[in-house]
Amino acid sequence: MAKGEIIVGLDIGTTKICTVIGENKGGRVNIIGSGESSSSGLRKGVVVNIEQTVKSIKDALDEAEQMSGCEIRSVYAGIAGSHIMGFNSHGVIPVRGEEITRNDIERVIDAAKAVAIPLDREVIHILPQEFIVDDQGGIEDPLGMSGVRLEVKVHIVTGAVSSAQNIIRSCHKAGLDVADIVLEPLASAYATLTDEEKEIGVALVDIGGGTTDLAVFSNDSIKHISILSLGGTNLTSDIAFGLRTPMSAAEEIKKKYGCALTDLVQDNEVIDVPTVGGRPPRRLFRKTLAEICEPRIEEILALVDQELEKSGYKPMIGAGVVLTGGSSLIDGIVELAEQVFGLPVRIGYPRGMGGLTDIVMSPKYATAVGLLLYGAKKENFSTSFRIRERNVFDRLLSKMKNWFVDIS
Repeated sequence: MAKGEIIVGLDIGTTKICTVIGENKGGRVNIIGSGESSSSGLRKGVVVNIEQTVKSIKDALDEAEQMSGCEIRSVYAGIAGSHIMGFNSHGVIPVRGEEITRNDIERVIDAAKAVAIPLDREVIHILPQEFIVDDQGGIEDPLGMSGVRLEVKVHIVTGAVSSAQNIIRSCHKAGLDVADIVLEPLASAYATLTDEEKEIGVALVDIGGGTTDLAVFSNDSIKHISILSLGGTNLTSDIAFGLRTPMSAAEEIKKKYGCALTDLVQDNEVIDVPTVGGRPPRRLFRKTLAEICEPRIEEILALVDQELEKSGYKPMIGAGVVLTGGSSLIDGIVELAEQVFGLPVRIGYPRGMGGLTDIVMSPKYATAVGLLLYGAKKENFSTSFRIRERNVFDRLLSKMKNWFVDIS
């Protein structure tokens, strides 16, 4: 990307929409502005009301533009939701020349993605895990190497076409072009994980408002992705119901006084709880709030642990678990997570950028900052998202043309 180019990350979340603007100077991203607005047009990471989503996007954009002095035209947008699915695939081709070329690499990746995908789903990312040249594995980039047989192992991420279309339409209605759609846990990993963690093995758990995203890395490549339809909104609902307070007040109480472990709260701590119907606020013990928070957070973490066990990759995560997302800021969540996972746990803060870092130095900005870093260091082999607009005949005709090109 050109020196000094402006990159914009747009995190379209269930509870908030966040815009972060960065300037790419010689490969280093400097933060120059950010904006945030409440989100009411999404449910569990999926757009359910385009007009409300567009309004929230515009509000976040206006704030970011005023801070940075830039006019935003193109963004890297995040995508999440329970419709996301990831699976591993494998491709192999013969090498035609004396050394492996970029065309050979593209052909072997095409071979790996030649799997049956339903018409209502689209490939979002093809993420190479390793290349194998003549049975020699562990190769990150085989370009220029000698060999007669080239293989690749990839992780393919797919999503519902309609969900991606609604994100793109929302951006277009807000006056934005979408440079690429990026899986949100992948973006968060760009911002929070170190190279050493990804090499040793680490699980990233992004606890957002509507979903909890899991991404497992090992040997410097992604191994597993899963999206759970539980998040901070479920905890807010529990607090609102348990304390008989409005949702807006429950959200503030969660942020200020929430605790994931009852044992960490002193018996004499009290909090003021707003009520409904114009009644005066009530004073309750903070331990009562913790008794509501602990079961829900433990349930979310336990479901992530079950997914880790089911994936078969839990023994590979020697670096432990990294928690990020807005809900990871709740007191005591690290201690509870260590009990649930039986592994070391830390909170993932955005890293790897300069400029106005203080305005984004929070786990709730991990996805938006990661989208910036993705744009600045876009993987050579990851595919940009393209919505299917052609019919079956057009796609078949295109494939036949490619076959004839390969034969000639």
